[in-house]
Amino acid sequence: MDTGLEHQLKKIREQISSKTAHQQQHAATLLAVEETIKEQSVEVEPSSYFAALLTLLEQQAGSGSKGLSNAIIYLLSIILPYVSTQVLRAKFSTMMAVLSQSLDLGSADVALLRSIVASLEAVLQSQDVGSWNQPVSQGTFKSLLALSVDSKPKIRKRAQEAVSALLSQPPLPAPVHPAAPLAVRFVLDMLGNAKADTQSAIYTLQLVKSTNMTWPPEEFKELCGSLMQLPKLNTPFLTTLSFQALETVFSSAAASLEEEQFRDLLVEIIDLKPNVNDLLSSEAWLKIVQNGYVAYASITPEMCFESLPDLIDLVLPDIELGKQSTKESATQCIWAMIRDCIPTSKLGSEGISHIVKTLTSGLSYRYRESWALMFLLIAALFQRLGSFAHPVMDALMVEIANMRMEPEFQFKNEADAVLGAAVRAVGPKIFLRILPLNIDATNRQNGVGRAWLLPLMKNHIRNAPLGYFTSTLLPLADSLAAQSLRFTSQGREIEAKVYVALCHQIWALLSGFCNVPSDIIDAFTPAFAARLGKEIEEDTMLRSSVCAALSTLLTAVHHLSHNDVTNSPLTKQQALAAEEHLAQFAQDFLTQLFNVFAQSPGASRGYIMDTITAFLAVISESEVNATFVKVCTMLDGVLKTHKPPAAAELTEKYLEAHPPPHAYTMMDLATTMAPYLDSDRAQMLARAAFLLARQNDDATLQKKGYKAIVRLTEQPAGSPAHQLIESSISTELIPMLLESAETVALSSRRDRLALISRLSRQLPDSQIHFIPAMLSEVILGTKEPNERARTIAFDTLLVMGKRMAQGGAIDMAALSGDAGNIESAEQAEHHASIYEYFKIISAGLAAQTPHMISATIASISRALFEFYEQLDTEFIIELMGTVLMFVVNNNREIAKSSLGFVKVIAVVLPKELLEPRLTEIVPAILKWSHEYKNQLRLKCRHILDRLARRLGLDVVAKAVPEEHAKIVANMRKRQQRAKRTRGGGDTSASAQERGLSEEVGAASSAVGKNSYGNAYEDVIYGSESELDDSDDEGAGGVAGNGRKGKKPKKQQQQSNKEGSNRKAAWIKEDTDGPLDFLDRSAFTHFATANPAEKPRRAISMPKMKNGKLLFEDPEEEARKAKSVAAASTGGENGADSTEATEDYYLESIKSKDGFYRTPGQKIKFRKRKAGDSDDDVEMGSDGENGRKSGAGLVKRGKDSNGVAYGREFKAKKGKGDVKRGNVDPFAYIPLNPKSMKKGLASIKGSNKKEKRGHRNAV
Repeated sequence: MDTGLEHQLKKIREQISSKTAHQQQHAATLLAVEETIKEQSVEVEPSSYFAALLTLLEQQAGSGSKGLSNAIIYLLSIILPYVSTQVLRAKFSTMMAVLSQSLDLGSADVALLRSIVASLEAVLQSQDVGSWNQPVSQGTFKSLLALSVDSKPKIRKRAQEAVSALLSQPPLPAPVHPAAPLAVRFVLDMLGNAKADTQSAIYTLQLVKSTNMTWPPEEFKELCGSLMQLPKLNTPFLTTLSFQALETVFSSAAASLEEEQFRDLLVEIIDLKPNVNDLLSSEAWLKIVQNGYVAYASITPEMCFESLPDLIDLVLPDIELGKQSTKESATQCIWAMIRDCIPTSKLGSEGISHIVKTLTSGLSYRYRESWALMFLLIAALFQRLGSFAHPVMDALMVEIANMRMEPEFQFKNEADAVLGAAVRAVGPKIFLRILPLNIDATNRQNGVGRAWLLPLMKNHIRNAPLGYFTSTLLPLADSLAAQSLRFTSQGREIEAKVYVALCHQIWALLSGFCNVPSDIIDAFTPAFAARLGKEIEEDTMLRSSVCAALSTLLTAVHHLSHNDVTNSPLTKQQALAAEEHLAQFAQDFLTQLFNVFAQSPGASRGYIMDTITAFLAVISESEVNATFVKVCTMLDGVLKTHKPPAAAELTEKYLEAHPPPHAYTMMDLATTMAPYLDSDRAQMLARAAFLLARQNDDATLQKKGYKAIVRLTEQPAGSPAHQLIESSISTELIPMLLESAETVALSSRRDRLALISRLSRQLPDSQIHFIPAMLSEVILGTKEPNERARTIAFDTLLVMGKRMAQGGAIDMAALSGDAGNIESAEQAEHHASIYEYFKIISAGLAAQTPHMISATIASISRALFEFYEQLDTEFIIELMGTVLMFVVNNNREIAKSSLGFVKVIAVVLPKELLEPRLTEIVPAILKWSHEYKNQLRLKCRHILDRLARRLGLDVVAKAVPEEHAKIVANMRKRQQRAKRTRGGGDTSASAQERGLSEEVGAASSAVGKNSYGNAYEDVIYGSESELDDSDDEGAGGVAGNGRKGKKPKKQQQQSNKEGSNRKAAWIKEDTDGPLDFLDRSAFTHFATANPAEKPRRAISMPKMKNGKLLFEDPEEEARKAKSVAAASTGGENGADSTEATEDYYLESIKSKDGFYRTPGQKIKFRKRKAGDSDDDVEMGSDGENGRKSGAGLVKRGKDSNGVAYGREFKAKKGKGDVKRGNVDPFAYIPLNPKSMKKGLASIKGSNKKEKRGHRNAV
């Protein structure tokens, strides 16, 4: 039986203990029916349920027992969608007779009517055309139509869903549903009475809007006419719904209209344009116009294009005046019409000029708030016109460039996108003719420099003629380089660097010109090739740009020459000729690239290798093999004298500045040629790789040996390299891997694991013993620090498991290496199977080290996630019992992997296996519920949450020990919180199960697809972060029903925007004269923020002075600003200025921080103790001599105003940092530098107490 039906029936059975009477009735009826089916020994399937329920319903027809009849109809509504079509057609008349007796349109029982509607939908859905023509079918369908406009919302919604589903799937072979005329007539009648019964008309429009069907052509025009009459009633909601319904009708039936009908209908729709401030109506109207004109263009593109300019004129003001959503809808409408409604034959017509003029008007100041949308439309027009954009859009291009050059222009990114589209459309040659760079002083045209165009053009040049670069841009780059040299000789370093940067930016354009140019044979001359080779060898700054350009050119040409590509500037024959032409220069380039590759630092030569690979693809195999022989000869020579480099020479910092040893370089080059070698040369490479993989003196060479072998195994079947590997698996590869298992370097493990994975895919039956021999290494690889190595190890586990599942015999003698200890034939061979594979993995659980045990558990988890469907129940139970013992292990590494295993079984295993073992699982994982290290506590909560969603919280709570009851209470609170957040959802066990169904389905569907990194990682690592924020119940509130809290910031911003969407603007009066509003650059003097507003005070960092941190006091800064302002206005208002100056002077004299200068230019502070007015603190000036050290500092108490000493150091919100008789280290006193000994921080005082006070001050 279908799992979906079984799931629904199980939920009904569980309602037998419900407190609701009708739910108990449903469950009791279902259990009685199932008992009857069992007594009759009938197969349990949907048809048997249907027969029993139908018989029972016929018996209850005249009994008057409404409760039982309602329960039967409810169960029928669930069973009928799963009953076969033949059975429903055979029982059609019976079902109609029984259901029609219960169908009372005036019934107040909403649940009964919904069940009847669902049953009628399932029965009618299975009928053929003949059954639909019967009066009983048409009468039933009319009843559904009547219910679709019922005043009760639940009944109305269910009836509309049924009608929409029926009309959307007509019975074959009818193109239009037989009941469609009835539906259209019903809709027309209801809409015709819209003025008197507006509510029913709204319900009818909702039905039309939700129905995606093919409307009858005969009534289509009348239906559209009725829909277009509704906006004239001036009912806003009715108008909006009419537009939305018209959009649905129009999109589904547009293809069946004739051309004249289509045009007339579009004209009528255009005349119904609503007010731009009517948000919903405007968006619906724009959507109709967009879909309508796109469909019209597919029928008659030329006729559609004739009305396109006027239509864009009509829609464009909505981008200026509408609200934000209306602006976006209008932009989408125009963008779709530009893309789909301009035929190729009209690209150069007069209508294009009209469209360009219209879009140009969108760059005026009144469209300022919508310039980003206007730039999007202009870019779309460039993309559609292509080369036809010149010359019609030249002026627009210049205008956008001028706007872009304004210093305060706010839409530079959008303008760059438009200019980039222009480069792609007209090409760099025409683009630079319209907007010259003006960067060469010797050949500068009238106008400003546009060097900023160079980086913009880099990513937008496609299919441009290479000859333009060689004839125009390359001489310009040479001229700039010469000027840079001249400036360098004159000592003008800044100008020289600027011109060098411009030269490099021009060279960076070469990669775009090499992207499938049309003139490869003519432009790529020997002189140009020699120039490129010279730049590769001599100029390290240009090397990357030249190599990238060559790689792009060779890769594109090779792809076009070996594949059939449509819409390409080169045909396949032209691409073959271009590839042969480029191959003539390959040998010279390869020689230069080999030399440069050997001399370049190891950390920055990857792009050189990419270029070498691209050249190897275009030359003949004989040339590749000849080159390989030379490389192998050099490799053999350097290996004889090679010594492993010191560890310091293998660091990343060292490799950034130094080339690696020549042996590494030669091995890299030899490995690169592996795909193009013949059998003899492939054997040479294999021998060298085997030799390097076996040695353990140089870890890097060992890694490169494994990498070369992997490269050979990756070649396609039938290639010489692949045949060589197949022939050497048994004789060389497997013995080499087994022998070198103990000498593998850490850096070689990733490539070694990749090689094991490759070999496991193509193992012959006689070599199955290779899998158990290498399995322990693969298991340990799952704990590698390198992420890519771990990924390869997990993938290798799956590959080995699939190979073992295919069967075969494991030669135990070959595995042990000692045939004498094998006593019988049964011991000599084991049958390969998925069960045997799990047993071999499980052997790692008996290891002595926690690391191996943890890796084994992780491997079992991954294998079980992949192959659990191939294992029987008893084996899974045994495996679970074995691994669950390790959950309570005191070693955290083992426990962490064991918890991962529990996560896997909680998701993928059937509930029938999980529920009986909760008493083992839950207490074991709760051991770590209070462990914070390695996030074990969070993992435990995550597992419990998954189990609760899968099995139900009540079921899990029964397995939780009493001492952990708080965890269950916390889980219930989080469920209630989630319910409030969702707005009142169901938190029962069935709801939790539904919440996990998608997760389980995703995990199950990913099985068998090498899903490590997606589904498996979601199971192991997923959903933990969402629990992290809700760890404690008191950690903040949750926005939801019944919760107090602030409105989210986004909602506040949205509510602030509801009043008006038009931003205010200010004019910045920073010009010498009046602002000219007719000037195109006037927009740069407007701002969206008030310039007069006080700017937010920036947080100032402390400054350093004489080794001290100085923190600015805001009050002091305010006083300084006030004094400066007063001084600056002294000449204008003298009285005020004099008064301000006198106030400031009196403040400096009388304040507690005041000071004065003595006739000897000494500074005296006015901070005195009471009764000791002469003990001022003095500071000698720089020119004073003869003062003894320490004489400038004396004891102080209170000032003349009676303010306590140190008042200025007191914190604004704290208790201060001054103690009686002593100064804390935070209070600093200016000292006389001459009273300090050089290099000594002590002060000579008159007594010990004074010394201690000064020492504390310092």
